[in-house]
Amino acid sequence: MANRLVKSSDKKIFGVCGGLGNYFDIDPTVIRIIFLVAFLFLGSGLLLYLVLAIAMPSE
Repeated sequence: MANRLVKSSDKKIFGVCGGLGNYFDIDPTVIRIIFLVAFLFLGSGLLLYLVLAIAMPSE
């Protein structure tokens, strides 16, 4: 069965980074750092995180 993109139950805020980490099979900390860098340098990390928090279904 294929991986589904869902929020993780092991979450810090909304479970978005944990869900993305599970989907792409990488550590969620790496995803958190990517969102932080996108927020600090591009300004779009927070907006993208909020959109994913609303759009991603729970487990």
